[in-house]
Amino acid sequence: MNYFLTYLMYVLILSVLMGISTWKLFKKMGYNPLFAFVPFYNYYIIQKETGHSKWWVIMAYLPIVGPVMMTVFHLFLMRHFGKSGLLHTLMTIFLPFLYMAFVNYSKDAEVKVEDDLYLTDEEKSENKKESFAGSITFAVVFATVVHIFFTQPFGIPTGSMERTLLVGDFLFVNKWSYGFRMPMRPLAIPFLQGTIMDTGIKGNPKDDPKSYVEAVKLPYARIFQFNKPQKNDIVVFNYPRDSVHTAIDRKDPYVKRCVAVAGDIIEMRAGRLFVNGKPETILGDQQKQHKFIATTGSQLDIPSLYKKYGFLPVQEVQTNSGYLYDFQGLTDQTEKEIKKLPQIIDLQEHIWPKDSGAVSYKMNAMRDGYTKNVDTTQSIFPINKKWNQDWYGPLKIPKKGDVVTLNSETFPEFQWIISEYEHNHLENKNGKIFVNGKETTQYTIQQDYYMMIGDNRDASLDARFFGFVPEENIVGSPMFTWLSVEGLFKDNSSSYQPDGKRMRWDRMFKATNTGEVQKTSYWWVAAIILVLFFGWDFFAKIFRKKEEELD
Repeated sequence: MNYFLTYLMYVLILSVLMGISTWKLFKKMGYNPLFAFVPFYNYYIIQKETGHSKWWVIMAYLPIVGPVMMTVFHLFLMRHFGKSGLLHTLMTIFLPFLYMAFVNYSKDAEVKVEDDLYLTDEEKSENKKESFAGSITFAVVFATVVHIFFTQPFGIPTGSMERTLLVGDFLFVNKWSYGFRMPMRPLAIPFLQGTIMDTGIKGNPKDDPKSYVEAVKLPYARIFQFNKPQKNDIVVFNYPRDSVHTAIDRKDPYVKRCVAVAGDIIEMRAGRLFVNGKPETILGDQQKQHKFIATTGSQLDIPSLYKKYGFLPVQEVQTNSGYLYDFQGLTDQTEKEIKKLPQIIDLQEHIWPKDSGAVSYKMNAMRDGYTKNVDTTQSIFPINKKWNQDWYGPLKIPKKGDVVTLNSETFPEFQWIISEYEHNHLENKNGKIFVNGKETTQYTIQQDYYMMIGDNRDASLDARFFGFVPEENIVGSPMFTWLSVEGLFKDNSSSYQPDGKRMRWDRMFKATNTGEVQKTSYWWVAAIILVLFFGWDFFAKIFRKKEEELD
């Protein structure tokens, strides 16, 4: 069903519930009872009668923000009828329409008229608390609107985009870069992505409580899409193989570089990327990095190298004759300098052998032992190709309208597209392929796809493993780094970690997606956001006071 038709259906259902549970209260306030059923206008009347800002009504039915605002309006209405105690407040929050209906159909529900001259100290104190709570609520709602509809903060916990985006960088992402993707789970806890907290097995989100209501859902829709991801854009997207969340916009967020768009052909040759037969373009803020294996006669002083080079994840293994060091990603310059260290016997770039498939397995516990299954999240895509992260492709990126051939050879390449991303029922029976119950040898691609790969190629779980990224999974592009802390996240793939935590002041409020060495500073944007966030309520009170003096 169309997004906006589904949205309208939810609005009508909520309006009917509001009307059924409050029509008598509207009558007692002097209004036509039918107004309780009219979307937006019913909440406008509540705001008017309770003396609160009427423009808040425009947020009443916004996804995620709407439930918060509705709760506020319901509390205002109940307080207007004298239901302001703790129990009344809790009932209004957790059982809104049931409790309002109880008040609505009770015989003693009357409008409570307050006169400031006759308020007790306790009532004055209660009003101050309400004013403070209102300020906090407004701040939360303002931040939620910005978070959902404009820009969202993301952190970088891994080194897959080093040295373009560093571990410990925190970004603001522009959600309008490639058109705004409408929220798909409108009933959710603000600021949380997928789960509330880690309550079960540590690190396993499948048994954690979700931060949204799965049953209340809206279909995918993107508005004002004037641009699409281009080659070399840094893009934030939802991990397509996330098995925990079915909601696209609740899947884990990833950030990679878009190295190929729909219709391109990608290939890795000895660890070097080629697109449409041409070597990749290296932008000013990128640095070529490769995996190196070092053999030494004695132990290296890795902590001092961390201080000199920053990001330097390495696996250290002691041997009979010395040490082996597996460096995840060294730039050409860093490799030359480390090679000159007196302990180094040999330093060679590591390239996986050609025609050796990178397939990973996981062990599953059974009653009578263990079974070994292919771990598709850690194995090369497609699983039936003898490719690895250094020798990959050629692989064509699907484009909307492409007609692809379906057979046993191409099935692993397109099965996720057909069944998961484009929501068809797919079966492979004895070599025959059925789509929605019909045998077929062809399929027409319904949306564009992209190839997202990390700049730190040898330490990146990217599209070479999880496959094509659908257009519907695109979130936006990073605007600037608002915070950067070295040593904030632990790198489990490294034998060493940075020594302590350190603020990287030179990276803060710098643009992240320009491709330039000298990046633009966005301190002025930060100043405006802070003034709006903390100063809005202050200035609103000043203007309100002036209006009261004029009256």
